[in-house]
Amino acid sequence: MLLSNATNIITSIFMPCVYGMVLFTSIFATILIISYTLFSTPKEKVNITKQLKKFVTYYKTLWYYLVSNGTFKDCPYFNDNMQAKCHIYSLSLIFEIWDKPHYRNGTFQDDMLKNLRDVAIPGTGIPLHFFSYFRITTYWMIFIAYPIISLIAGIYATGLTSFNASEFMSNFVNQMTNPQDWFSFWRLNCRLATFHSSLTSYKEDYDLEDKWKFLVEAEKLNVAVTPYMKVSGIVCKHRNEEGGLGFESFKNASVGGDWIIQEKLSNGPFLSKLLPDDAPLSTFRIISASRGGLVDIGNGNGKGKKRNKVKMEDIEALSCVWRAGRSKAKTDHSAILFNVNPKTGLIKKGTTNVHWYQRGLSKIFTTPWTSEHNYTKHPDTGVKITGVTVPNMKKMMDFVRDAHLRLIPHVPLCGWDVALTPNNGMLLLEGNFSCNFFRGDFDQESYFKFVNDYFKALDGIKNDSKNKKAA
Repeated sequence: MLLSNATNIITSIFMPCVYGMVLFTSIFATILIISYTLFSTPKEKVNITKQLKKFVTYYKTLWYYLVSNGTFKDCPYFNDNMQAKCHIYSLSLIFEIWDKPHYRNGTFQDDMLKNLRDVAIPGTGIPLHFFSYFRITTYWMIFIAYPIISLIAGIYATGLTSFNASEFMSNFVNQMTNPQDWFSFWRLNCRLATFHSSLTSYKEDYDLEDKWKFLVEAEKLNVAVTPYMKVSGIVCKHRNEEGGLGFESFKNASVGGDWIIQEKLSNGPFLSKLLPDDAPLSTFRIISASRGGLVDIGNGNGKGKKRNKVKMEDIEALSCVWRAGRSKAKTDHSAILFNVNPKTGLIKKGTTNVHWYQRGLSKIFTTPWTSEHNYTKHPDTGVKITGVTVPNMKKMMDFVRDAHLRLIPHVPLCGWDVALTPNNGMLLLEGNFSCNFFRGDFDQESYFKFVNDYFKALDGIKNDSKNKKAA
């Protein structure tokens, strides 16, 4: 029934979209040719030609990996553009890891179906998990839809009032090969985590994606995490319901249940001054990166690993974002995302990702394509946030580095949710291995060098394994 529904959706919604996209692209290509021929300077024509070659190389690279079964190490394309090389390789990985076991949700496909169901490319209204039901729709997304969406993004970034073909081509092709949106970074991190976990034997580390196992192991290793109750369960009753209504019973994970029962935490005094009185616990999302997952990676795929081979200097804290929760919200998933300088603690301007979660056809004409970092105050109180400095920033960054070293030294990337509380101090809520930068700034050159090193090592393991089977 599920597959039948997906097929009907593809037929009734996607196919008209295909025809519309093809028509739109044809019209715009004609306009571009006229602009190139009649209105572009010689210098602009050189750039347009360069971008067209880069556009073609996108497809050449996909062909190299998906059809020619080329290796990452020997790829002849984008060797002068590490982000493009890593980004396009990660797109090809979708089909390599499609049915591979996932550390959290069955297979990688299962994880896409679950985690993309609330996400829609702004202005489309179509939940992205629809493209994950079949390989063919995912191929269509990568080879056709993604370039067309990039084309539209290029138009939006360039503007139509003073349209410039050279500027447009740069914006269009860069969106394909060097995207700067949070979604592309998030999905790359997801593919890296799945690829790494499927080829290595670091199950002990990846098991801690389970929130209960994470809390238990952290407690053993003396890592400060949110306190949890050890009662067998709790019941909740509505004060004015009767006849069995308004009653819920929750079995604690400590006795094999599915629920982690905890006391509700509040924000510490520093954060409380910046938030509404009824704001939820508002956490810092800090991304840390560990080269520990490369330790012994060529020696039995990480089997027989020694945790003490990973050192603190192998782990780096990359970025920090503070999620300033909104009034009356249950969690800080409804928040303004304030970028924080990971070294100084200076809070920069804030933004949101709300436009990526607008689903349904009614959202096509009402959802903006982008959002800017233009919040300086909390929208519910008017309290100035930009320019405030988070105290003890180095302590917080070292806190997550230490947690990464103790708990999951071999997991490449982790997004930590850090709370500053009045009674328990600095605490970890959880670690997310398929992590999201939440639009925080980070050193991209260092990040893509890190990703490149992992892809090179893992692709080598994959090809060695295939060669042994062939022999």
